[in-house]
Amino acid sequence: MATHKLSLMAGDGIGPEVIAEVTKLVRWIEARGLASFAIEEDLVGGAAYDDHGEAISDAAMERALASDAVMFGSVGGPKWDAVPYSKRPEAGLLRLRKDLGLFANLRPAICYPALADASSLKRELVDGLDLLIVRELTGGVYFGEPKEVVTLENGDKRAVDTQLYTTPEIDRIARVAFELAKLRGKKVASAEKRNVMKTGVLWHEVVSRIQKESYPDIQLEHVLADNCAMQLVRRPKQYDVIVTDNLFGDILSDVAAMLTGSLGMLPSASLGAEDPATGKRKAMYEPVHGSAPDIAGRGVANPIATIASFGMALKYSLGLSDLADSLDGAIADVLASGLRTADVATRGQNAVGTSEMGDAVIAALEKRLA
Repeated sequence: MATHKLSLMAGDGIGPEVIAEVTKLVRWIEARGLASFAIEEDLVGGAAYDDHGEAISDAAMERALASDAVMFGSVGGPKWDAVPYSKRPEAGLLRLRKDLGLFANLRPAICYPALADASSLKRELVDGLDLLIVRELTGGVYFGEPKEVVTLENGDKRAVDTQLYTTPEIDRIARVAFELAKLRGKKVASAEKRNVMKTGVLWHEVVSRIQKESYPDIQLEHVLADNCAMQLVRRPKQYDVIVTDNLFGDILSDVAAMLTGSLGMLPSASLGAEDPATGKRKAMYEPVHGSAPDIAGRGVANPIATIASFGMALKYSLGLSDLADSLDGAIADVLASGLRTADVATRGQNAVGTSEMGDAVIAALEKRLA
């Protein structure tokens, strides 16, 4: 049996609590002989800064590069608001994405039938929702240079962030979206702002060409990013796969998250380029939610997004698709049973804690595999 190398980076806030549930699940899988894992645990974010003054160490980065998959919790919090920009907790996450070459971020938004009433939208708008946002992750305004705050001669300050994209960057993320659409509803919506941004003009041009030349059987729709946000709230089930840039993907995926009832429900996968020799990709898996410092340490965080992220790792990185499908089914079974954490509980409903929800998912998985 092959041993899968996992790098666990819990980070800050509720990160350690939700990653602990993945560790519990990994040990359960091993105990039943379903797979073998070698785990490395490393600091990242504010925890790493407190320990050694950097958001991630070179040694931790090397271990991440050598892993089959990185499981990431969350970073940041008000404790580190005054930390220099280059050492802020989020710098650890950005370095992981950049050094691993994780250019494609996959964020599914699935509304489980049992949670349709937890959405802020009417049940008929979200019941059965299953869409996928494909976000470009290593370009755009988060990485473009110059990026600076300068003091002008008159004493005023000027801040600059640069939105930058090249043809190859757009080409490769578009192809990921079209390939995934082939396995789904064969429909892609490309979101940009070509009406006011030159990067949007290029994005529109490249995505259109890729579809015409290589994916003529995939339906392509172009939508302005602000309109896409509105349409997600107005009629979300019109979309299947949405491909967009780094900034708009960050925003649109959070909008999509709330359609499902809670940020605590949504997983994500960040993938690099396929290795021609092995066919494998560098990959990192993380919940869409942030560090939630207001509830950190209380044992009430929803671990489902993190557990489902591990499910994506089983599928995309570890070659265990059947186990991944069983895990997805176990999550649905738990929710159908009425068990809830506080973020998706209805008024008056007794909510369970993080550890209890993790135990329930494992118990449901055991029943499915019996």
